[in-house]
Amino acid sequence: MLDTLIKNVTAVTMDDEKNIFADAFIGIKDGKITYVGTDLPAEEAARVMDGRGMIAMPGLVNTHSHAAMSLMRGYADDYVLQEWLNDHVFPIEGKLVPDDVYWAMLWTQAEMLACGTVAYTDMYMHLPKMAQAAVDGGLYANISNGAMCFNPAGYDFDTDGVTKQNLEVLEKFHGADNGRVKLDVSIHAEYTSFPGLWQDFSKFAGENGLNMHIHLSETKSEHEGCIAKYGKTPAAVLAENGVFDTRTTAAHCVWLSEEDMDLLREKQVTVAHNPVSNLKLASGIAPVCKMREKGVRVALGTDGVCSNNNHDLFEEIKLAALLQKGTTGDPRVIPAYDALYMATRAGAFAQGREQEIGQLKAGFDASLILVDTKKPGMYPVHNPVSTLAYSARGGDVYLTMVRGKVLYENGTYTALDIEAIRQKMEPILNRLFRA
Repeated sequence: MLDTLIKNVTAVTMDDEKNIFADAFIGIKDGKITYVGTDLPAEEAARVMDGRGMIAMPGLVNTHSHAAMSLMRGYADDYVLQEWLNDHVFPIEGKLVPDDVYWAMLWTQAEMLACGTVAYTDMYMHLPKMAQAAVDGGLYANISNGAMCFNPAGYDFDTDGVTKQNLEVLEKFHGADNGRVKLDVSIHAEYTSFPGLWQDFSKFAGENGLNMHIHLSETKSEHEGCIAKYGKTPAAVLAENGVFDTRTTAAHCVWLSEEDMDLLREKQVTVAHNPVSNLKLASGIAPVCKMREKGVRVALGTDGVCSNNNHDLFEEIKLAALLQKGTTGDPRVIPAYDALYMATRAGAFAQGREQEIGQLKAGFDASLILVDTKKPGMYPVHNPVSTLAYSARGGDVYLTMVRGKVLYENGTYTALDIEAIRQKMEPILNRLFRA
């Protein structure tokens, strides 16, 4: 018997054939998709869901976030980057304790679920609490603590705080819930560290089969400062020190040279494009069309909400497409399907989950969303792919399922107690901002 059968739904599968099925059936059993198509499966189902007026698609993948920064939503808007970081963000982050990160990450995961995100790649601090929040939240999570060091003379890999946290999470949490939670290795950025650190953490990633997560060429000053210091771009100098020798997600990449793009393609690095955050901080517009022309894989991220204000990946999907059309003067670039691909299959590859999520396909995890097209802003639907890319918003998500478990449905959470989490957030906010 099937656990769940979704019927009468429009299925945008994102599979290799780009199949789109009207009036489709999706069979789900033991957390896996068993059937997608237009014929009624022979097996009965414990639950039958009527998807009439809905579009089913793979759940979205957020490839760059700082989830616990939900504590700072709307706190430091409209500042230049260095003032934003040094005068506002860093002082608050210096006050954070591990439990702050835990509750803020649960809150963020609730937001992500309501917006159709099933997987996220996160870089922040207090890594063991990040891991526990990822286990409890129910989404796929690749988590990391970005290693930094401004004093090379005082650096020692074995005694570094990030190394200690990585070892603890590697032992206790990596691969939790049949691989739903993974440890990544993270180097915060070129400009916040130095070659010895890059080499050590890259070696650790390779020895333990872990992905790498890094900020790369986010701002013009960062990019040009590296050239002045090393005579090479951030991408070039990091590559020389082994950073891209394991599967890597490089966030932002706004100021890449064409040689950098060739290098990222060669190393199979996935670029996490964060259009909203890049615009809000005036970092620039990443040359996504040129990257894709050169064969660089581009996925999408939200960054933290202090530089975005929400985790709505549908907003990133639309903006990612529109920015490239506007900057190139060509409305044909980044068509709707390609924008959806960046938020699904490209993100799945970045996380090392390309055989698990990102497609509605038999054998893949039943990690999908239903988007309500009966709302005024969604109806009529002449083309379901265009509707998803250009009309949909996070608030149009009706249901989010991870491995066959419904975690969010029509405004209700099945695993997270939203009011209890909010009550935990209140004293944290009072201590950080209102004391």
